[in-house]
Amino acid sequence: MHLQFLGAARTVTGSMHALTHRGRTILLDCGTFHGRRAKARERNSSFPFDPASIHAVILSHAHIDHSGNLPGLVRQGFRGPIFSTHATRSLCEVMLKDSAYIQERDAEYITKKHRRKQLPPVEPLYTQRDVEDTIPLFRGVDYSRTFDVSDGISCRFEDAGHILGSASVAVTLKENGHSLHLAFTGDLGRPNLPILRDPQFIGNSEPIEYLICESTYGGRFHKPVAEMEVQLLGPLRRACDRKGKIVIPAFSVGRTQELVYVLHKLSIEGKIDDLPIFVDSPLSVNVTEVFRRHPECYDAETRELLEQTDETDPFGFRCLTYVRDVEESKALNERAGPFVVIAASGMCEAGRIVHHLANTVSDPQAMILIVGYQAEHTLGKRLVLREPTVNIFGEPHHLKAEVAVLNSFSGHADRNELLGYVRRFNAGRMKGVFLVHGDLDQAEKLREGLRGNGFQNVSIPAQGEKATLQ
Repeated sequence: MHLQFLGAARTVTGSMHALTHRGRTILLDCGTFHGRRAKARERNSSFPFDPASIHAVILSHAHIDHSGNLPGLVRQGFRGPIFSTHATRSLCEVMLKDSAYIQERDAEYITKKHRRKQLPPVEPLYTQRDVEDTIPLFRGVDYSRTFDVSDGISCRFEDAGHILGSASVAVTLKENGHSLHLAFTGDLGRPNLPILRDPQFIGNSEPIEYLICESTYGGRFHKPVAEMEVQLLGPLRRACDRKGKIVIPAFSVGRTQELVYVLHKLSIEGKIDDLPIFVDSPLSVNVTEVFRRHPECYDAETRELLEQTDETDPFGFRCLTYVRDVEESKALNERAGPFVVIAASGMCEAGRIVHHLANTVSDPQAMILIVGYQAEHTLGKRLVLREPTVNIFGEPHHLKAEVAVLNSFSGHADRNELLGYVRRFNAGRMKGVFLVHGDLDQAEKLREGLRGNGFQNVSIPAQGEKATLQ
């Protein structure tokens, strides 16, 4: 049996790992790679295997860099089951449709520009029809319940505390009376984040011998979760003082709801007066409804809030407006500040946020708040680096807006939280730890920390690298 790392290897996006046992291959995640447009399109449009040969997919969570290429897999021949938690299935139904819609619209927009330059048209990676063919393949599974994937392979999900429905995965491989246990952290959340339950340890039931661990912030430390409000308030007030627009790129799932939750608290405490807040994402409206349908994922405080009336609903307070209509979205570009607009996607690579940034980055009164990880070579990363000129839709824009980076909002565990989680495994029994979903420098720092805690066989697999499990 062997494990091959086909995505999120020495990088943060495109999570996909192939596990082969008894001649059958299952995928752990099937996400889209984000980066330079040409490279991303090349990586996402083809697979290093025949999709029809894949027996099943085990999906850790619904973020597009983990789930986003499932319709592409189906488009190219995959017909097996996709196992996930119930909440992940619900989220993927709306998120993948939205992803296909955005790809179709962005392809149309860029094709129009190409036509004027006599360049070839651009095709979407997949369409909404492909998504319709994908959703029926999902199989929702409860947390903490063992389920069979195929002969000799069984799995169990535990709450990873990263986004709604996110899971760490325990995989048991059986052959000739012998069992081997593999754990995949997925993306680990942080203790005490708003809304979600804290991460649950995946290693309580089986003696884990191999671990695939994320390393996004393997060498970095976050501000305490308790500082979310203070960290957000300063940039908001600076932008309001100069009557500037406040643009926040955020994932529609998890980060948007956390932002709205904290903004609601600031509003009822009178700290941001009547600052208008627009969530410019049809997906976010649908996602909020999915949130309401899955209280099993929430901590006690959030369940209590969601049971109250609309007047105290943190997802529907007075200053908050959800924007569905395209014309309403365009109108925000002409609206005078101050106001807040939260729009997907979190790495600024697609969707309405790109249009808002095109109309904002050169405005010295404006504020761009970065509240999540930005992968290398994305527009979001170039904003974090404060590059003087950024390309948006192929056109150069001078960056004059203020850019503030708030890491207390991160949904990923930091170095201390990752080390604390992994230390709970039996280092003496562990045959191998594979660090994925992290840039190389972050993975190297986490490897150093793990070795200092007694985990000796820690590797950072390259793209396409295989490991034998025995």
